[in-house]
Amino acid sequence: MDNIQVTDWYHSFLKQQVKPGDLCMDATMGNGNDTLLLCQLAGPLGHCIAFDIQEEALLHTKALLEANSVPGSSYTLLLKSHEHLSTYAKPESVSCIVFNLGYLPSGDHMLATRSDSTLTAIEQGLSLLKKGGIMTICIYSGGDSGFEERDAVLNYLKGLSPKQFLVIVSQYYNRPKNPPIPVLVIRL
Repeated sequence: MDNIQVTDWYHSFLKQQVKPGDLCMDATMGNGNDTLLLCQLAGPLGHCIAFDIQEEALLHTKALLEANSVPGSSYTLLLKSHEHLSTYAKPESVSCIVFNLGYLPSGDHMLATRSDSTLTAIEQGLSLLKKGGIMTICIYSGGDSGFEERDAVLNYLKGLSPKQFLVIVSQYYNRPKNPPIPVLVIRL
């Protein structure tokens, strides 16, 4: 078995969750890999709305989608913070929302997600999820990507009603140097 990445872990859930015609959101599009997967899973009748604050992320994502022949009608790429999720979907209409916290790989490490906007986005996202919908959150922390955001997100998720949400927090137990923390939230 190859070295399993955190994205492989949550992609397995996305592949089970997303059906043709679904509405999905990539709250942090980065280089576009999650946006591409969501578009492919939702198919031409579905739609993925992706957010990032960096134009470089939007350009990478657009190029990746075009290189993979994803129809333009299958996605909306927004140069906006994820704290605006609720502007683009109705409550209980979204099949899944993906977050990768931290900074754009190979990008400016000073431009990273922050707890205030991330908590706003997560709260909005939870209201957008339909019953049975999922939210994946990959928390990168350490180095120049803050522990403060990690702690704030985990604290917020711990307070969610167990009657409304199932929250699963996993970890790489034997990896040093603050490995990413994969989180799965299911709306019940």
